[in-house]
Amino acid sequence: MARYTEAYCRLCRRTATKLMLKGERCFTEKCALERRNIPPGFHSTGKRRSKMSDRGLQLMEKQKARYTYGLYERQFRRFFEEATRMQGITGENLLILLERRLDNVIFRLGFADSRSQARQILRHGHFKLNGRKTDIPSCLVKASDVIEWRKESTKSEYYKTLVERIEDKDVPAWLSLDKGNMVGKVLNLPSREDIRTNFDEKAIVEYYSR
Repeated sequence: MARYTEAYCRLCRRTATKLMLKGERCFTEKCALERRNIPPGFHSTGKRRSKMSDRGLQLMEKQKARYTYGLYERQFRRFFEEATRMQGITGENLLILLERRLDNVIFRLGFADSRSQARQILRHGHFKLNGRKTDIPSCLVKASDVIEWRKESTKSEYYKTLVERIEDKDVPAWLSLDKGNMVGKVLNLPSREDIRTNFDEKAIVEYYSR
């Protein structure tokens, strides 16, 4: 399936939110939202965003979540439908499912600076899940799963650079990282308190419930 190929910074400007799609660049003065905090296509100075309806605000929150995790609408809708079938609060279930995606876990472990980069190196076959090579970004991890680099991939320049920088990486409480061996483990499934977001999952539920 084709991926989004336009400038990621346009998505941040479109939602007026830092979606952290470019890794470390988002923390620098190069961040497009810092330099030009107006939606794409707004060229006249002084032009402001029109006030959104409640439906428009719900749509915006849903789009923020989609852009953050790098999913198409059909993919995102499938996650939502799965969340509604689970016991518990639908919005929290949705967040937990999104966090369990393997590309997100690789990002959370600090093996990549962004989810798009994590997806790319995963697609290139650099990782093993529980001892078996996998290249499926949407694979959902479980408690006790182990994520490690393939032996062949440890010879790459990317890996060698990452080893030098990995000490500065922090991982969430539901994951553990053996920085010496570059092996990550899922200690338990994340809870809502473990997940920091820049969108409102309740608004997403309201959007799909209409």
